Amino acid sequence: MKLQAILNTFPKSRGDLIDWLSLEKTALAPALIKMANTMQNPEYHGEGDVYTHTKMVCEALINEDEYWMLDKTERDILLLSCVLHDIGKIKCTRLIDGKLSSPRHAKTGAIMARELLWREILLCGTEEKQKIRESVCAYIKYHSYPPFAIGNINPNLKMIRVASNGKNVPFSIKNLCLLEKADALGRIGETTQDYLERIECCKMLSEELGCDSLPYKFSDLYTERAYYKGQVSYPEGELFNDTWGEIIMLSGLPGTGKDTYIKRNYPSLPVITLDDIRQEMKVSPTGNQGEVIAEANKRAREYLRRKQPFIWNATNITEQLRSTLISLFEDYGARVKIVFLEAEWNEQLKRNSSRRAEVPRQAIEKMLSRLEIPEPHEAYMVEWKIV
Repeated sequence: MKLQAILNTFPKSRGDLIDWLSLEKTALAPALIKMANTMQNPEYHGEGDVYTHTKMVCEALINEDEYWMLDKTERDILLLSCVLHDIGKIKCTRLIDGKLSSPRHAKTGAIMARELLWREILLCGTEEKQKIRESVCAYIKYHSYPPFAIGNINPNLKMIRVASNGKNVPFSIKNLCLLEKADALGRIGETTQDYLERIECCKMLSEELGCDSLPYKFSDLYTERAYYKGQVSYPEGELFNDTWGEIIMLSGLPGTGKDTYIKRNYPSLPVITLDDIRQEMKVSPTGNQGEVIAEANKRAREYLRRKQPFIWNATNITEQLRSTLISLFEDYGARVKIVFLEAEWNEQLKRNSSRRAEVPRQAIEKMLSRLEIPEPHEAYMVEWKIV
């Protein structure tokens, strides 16, 4: 198993070393080579390239007492997150005003890591594999957050929202701070001490809010959703739920069985399916989707005005796309449940090949390279299903 080959290079007990030579022979090798060829701003990274920094970060992590207090699964997830935490710099590093910079590398890195772990390591298709993969992706996406947590406009809201990832996967602010502490120690620069102090402030705020080890506990889902939307200033309390019904938003790559899932679980609900509208309008899945989306939105508004629950059946692979639709549905007083569907990679491709309107494999691979799995804060309810 490709994952096990990677984990076998990790230290089993304190005092052991990471077997970097063996790690460089695993499925991570191409990414590690690209990291080694990606340079960093010497003002913050006097150690040089991204791979050198990565090795220093991983070694700093395994030297922390707190790391060895975690169970083996948590240790494996956190160390794998460290190995891949700056993978996004491969794509994002550029010269800005004469200096090397990597804007948005954390979010980009999470997407890149997901594609790598999904396709090359085959971490997909079971709940266990999904949780490992998405835990790593969450740590990568938010690894730059702790040093700047206190500087956010609404630090409590951001903290509670980040911590909510622990609902679906092994993830905590406490471990995120541990990872970022190693990130700060694994570099050569004058900002290390400042970063360590900021990370400690982040940890203290999470403890104060009660979401350092587990997600914040709201009184109910409606209050939680209202808080994330900024409708209430404080997370405490319980609001009156005035929604009239539920809209089901499906999310997932082609071939994951969305139509089958609908028939089995919601056979009586009306469905807006973008594939069907494309066929009606004779629009290719890879063509301009403007008219298709406009027609789908028109049909959705008709249901919403009648307060008729329905299913929105499409890939919905990015948070930005989902948030636009969710805002529309919620403006009409509905609550939204996102259901993300996932299948094993080869099984998914097989299902797609037997579809009435097969999506080209190249298009599916492109979607995977952009896939952002829905997080708990995005809607009233978010569920992940293996199908």
